[in-house]
Amino acid sequence: MTVSAAEQEKTGLGNYFIANYPPFSFWKNSYLPEARAALDTAPRAGTPLGLYLHIPFCRKRCKFCYFRVYTDKNANDISVYLDAITKEVELLSKTACVGGRALDYVYFGGGTPSYLSAAQLDGLMTRLREIMPWDAAREVTFECEPGTLQKHKLETLRKHGVTRISLGVENFKPEILQYNGRAHLEDEIYRAFGWARELDFPQINLDLIAGMVGEDWDNWKRCVAKTIELGPDCVTVYQMELPYNTVFSKELKVLGNDEPALAVADWPTKRAWTKYAFDEFVRAGYDISSATTVVKDKAKTKFVYREALWRGADMFGTGVASFGHVNGVHVQNADTWEAYIEKLNAGELPLGRAFPTTARDRLIREVVLLLKTGHLDVAYFRAKHGVDIRTEFRDALDKLAAEGWLSVTGEGIDCTPDGLIQIDRHLPAFFDPEYISSRYT
Repeated sequence: MTVSAAEQEKTGLGNYFIANYPPFSFWKNSYLPEARAALDTAPRAGTPLGLYLHIPFCRKRCKFCYFRVYTDKNANDISVYLDAITKEVELLSKTACVGGRALDYVYFGGGTPSYLSAAQLDGLMTRLREIMPWDAAREVTFECEPGTLQKHKLETLRKHGVTRISLGVENFKPEILQYNGRAHLEDEIYRAFGWARELDFPQINLDLIAGMVGEDWDNWKRCVAKTIELGPDCVTVYQMELPYNTVFSKELKVLGNDEPALAVADWPTKRAWTKYAFDEFVRAGYDISSATTVVKDKAKTKFVYREALWRGADMFGTGVASFGHVNGVHVQNADTWEAYIEKLNAGELPLGRAFPTTARDRLIREVVLLLKTGHLDVAYFRAKHGVDIRTEFRDALDKLAAEGWLSVTGEGIDCTPDGLIQIDRHLPAFFDPEYISSRYT
């Protein structure tokens, strides 16, 4: 059956945002021997090393969230988990793939890392820094839910070298926040932001989501205006997805073609809201730095975690269900609490599944991820991968150029403004045929 363009533009169930390649659905536990071999091998010269720490605790589960998070853990559970993730970092620190490298970047994600108390954070970070110091890291990012912050908690983060605070604001309207499962209130946004500014964090990012259930044009304009008034260093604007394993995907009645019965903004509307936000931020002095981000000062405001990872950096992904990449092998940890804790208690790394990439996989991964910045440098790929991407991907580039999503000019490939806002849905044009699947995850 042929699906019309109008049908394709409705917000159905499934992943839209491309975060890696080859797709996660192709990663297997049968590849774990390759992951262990990669960990036991010295690193490639010049490859940076990062550390991601998944803190999976939340006050509430957002109805659109598909990450591994827990809202039912007590203080003892949290203590067990923090001990486990510390053990994991210690085991990883002794592997050959570290190769004497200092950490280039660190990222505390979730879940809600700021759910932890100041004392828990102080203890965790003190132990982690003894094992793998990050004093020389270019960036240490910490995700925060505004309602979980107190000033002394932020002071603890500042003491331990956090350089980038990311506030998960998403929206300012209480009814929308509540309906979508967010736990914070509007007043808590201003309070948390004020403390972060007062403590002089080098970079403050604020997240918004275009298309949360219940959104409308008037409120979205107010959200953008309030964000501009706050003046964060960086703003990330996501477009609402409805992945399969979310509360919304289970609660909402689904009609044919995986279409939620509840009125959810379609993709053209979400793109229009994103375009409006980008236009307003640019008018206020921001620069667009990717399909999802605007920054106040491109020269000073870097997102090292993204920029390094998208260019093939190694990263230890620690914590339950966490993703990493080492020596050309994608790795994901065990995705249940019990399996994660059990393996670490036995002194084993909690590996769950993996995927060993080929040189071509790594080339395609870098092309699709860097295209999300809006620009590809032909000379960069020639020097690093030994290919001319204009020739290697001629069919995909010609197709997207003919449709008006990008242009190829000399040594550069650039997304058009409309192409950048919806680049994720066009990235599979670069995938090798065997990886074009109905399921991304």
